[in-house]
Amino acid sequence: MHQPREIIFEFQRVGGYVKVSAVDTLTSAEVSIVGPPSAGQVELERLAARKLEYVLEKRAAGARGGLLV
Repeated sequence: MHQPREIIFEFQRVGGYVKVSAVDTLTSAEVSIVGPPSAGQVELERLAARKLEYVLEKRAAGARGGLLV
């Protein structure tokens, strides 16, 4: 049966910025972004999720024999 994809987000305040880590629960892939607190939680989560999807797509392309640059 197909497991739904979940993303776990972690927020850490680092000086004047916020570090957001996003972890895919199916693959354990993790990415991080840094942004201003004024961007807001929803926007920072959206950006981290986009980066995570990008990384997962690159990994899948590599597994299919695609070129990774």
